[in-house]
Amino acid sequence: MINDSSSRRRWLTHAAAVCALLSAPVLVHAQAWPAKPIRWVVTYPPGGTVDAVARVIAPKLSLRLGQPVVIDNRAGAGGAIGGDLVAKSAPDGYTVMLDASNHAQNPALRTKMPFDTMRDLAPVSLLVKVPNVLVVNPGAPIAGVKELVALAKAKPGEVNYASSGNGSAQHLAAELFSSMAGVRMTHVAYKGGGPALTDVMAGQVPVFFASVASGLPYIQSGKLRALAVTGKSRTPVLPQLPTVAESGLPGYEVYEWNGVFVPSGTPAPIVDRLSRELAAVLKDPDVHARLEAIGAEVIGSTPAELDAFRKAEMAKWSKVAKENRIQLD
Repeated sequence: MINDSSSRRRWLTHAAAVCALLSAPVLVHAQAWPAKPIRWVVTYPPGGTVDAVARVIAPKLSLRLGQPVVIDNRAGAGGAIGGDLVAKSAPDGYTVMLDASNHAQNPALRTKMPFDTMRDLAPVSLLVKVPNVLVVNPGAPIAGVKELVALAKAKPGEVNYASSGNGSAQHLAAELFSSMAGVRMTHVAYKGGGPALTDVMAGQVPVFFASVASGLPYIQSGKLRALAVTGKSRTPVLPQLPTVAESGLPGYEVYEWNGVFVPSGTPAPIVDRLSRELAAVLKDPDVHARLEAIGAEVIGSTPAELDAFRKAEMAKWSKVAKENRIQLD
């Protein structure tokens, strides 16, 4: 037992020195980061919007960090395969993940996730939000959102809509639309957005919530008729097109978004620097223009802002999944 004040002061000084020594490796490591190439796990395959965002940003990020940023596509299970890899990686700043909307949707749709999204993955930055665009086959008797709602009400369950798969962003966007409009449409799931678009253009299925990037060329060529965008505001690439909310469903807002995450336990100085560098890259005029060209709303958030955003998204899609009994396992 420490009885006199002099001994107590010596003991406290010694304890403080030990604590400083123990924490020093983490601080030194964080200050030296990055000292080698960074693996950027992209949870979707090459060629899609998520991969395109990564390939626009990676070269500029490499220049700012002074180390190569190597893209590693790990697709499957709506992002869960890549998410599991990153969640179980060393929290040292050398494994980083670019994930999409399914990051917040998978916990609502899957009861057997191989990792805990909130516990195992730490937020870094919300990079972009990309609205969907509600499209129909040009031959369908649907000129706008109000006509689609009227047709679906007149023929419950007879209006089909396509998606890129069960539990996909397009599937959930359509179910939220149906719930808010008070209608019932029939889901036709495809193995990817490409086959879904092909059948909508062929007239096999009349309705689809396409990504702006994939739908834009066909809208411009007249092979698809665009009714509305799903974001909070109009998109610069289709400025004449109203939002779904403007068209009769106030409060409807859906985005496919891309955010950066790291394994939980990654030192805060590394997370903060990575967030700042990503925000700086997104302000680059060339990067900004290339992302806007695919319909993206450029964000560049703080870790805290992404954390709040993903919690709100999880609550939103959990409600949609529960109300519509959507489960993937």
